[in-house]
Amino acid sequence: MSDPVAGGIGGGLSRREIAAGLERVYTLFPRLKERRRSASGLTSGGEQQMTAIGRALMARPQLLVLDEPSMGLAPLVVETIFSALKALNSEEGLSILVAEQNSTVALRYADRAAVLDGGSTVLAGEAADLRGRAEIKALYLGSPEESATHLAALRRPALGDHAAA
Repeated sequence: MSDPVAGGIGGGLSRREIAAGLERVYTLFPRLKERRRSASGLTSGGEQQMTAIGRALMARPQLLVLDEPSMGLAPLVVETIFSALKALNSEEGLSILVAEQNSTVALRYADRAAVLDGGSTVLAGEAADLRGRAEIKALYLGSPEESATHLAALRRPALGDHAAA
């Protein structure tokens, strides 16, 4: 059985470049090296997510875009994935854009963040600053009524935000 991470990789990469790419992925996700002979369908959800990220990394992107990488995964696996993503960003300079509903983990690992509601940005800034904001806590940890109240407040323009007439 071929390696699930390397399967289908081409794009003119030499064997040496493929081997170096695989080693990079296996350094980030050691569990994948142990499971490299397994069929992708027989691996856990976390291993499948790591495999998908690893395959994307084999293409050596300048920007990695991920949609809900934590969905359905155990908290320990989520931490492993986000820790690896943070390492890619800080050590290799890889730009990463993540759409994520798990605000706790997203804000812990992100440099900057934006909160969207109905496709519009209602809050944006440094992740460390957003983590401490009452609105974030209420939106994601409060009751539905509290969340609706805070969203309504975020949608109202603050004093000084009005465009000049």
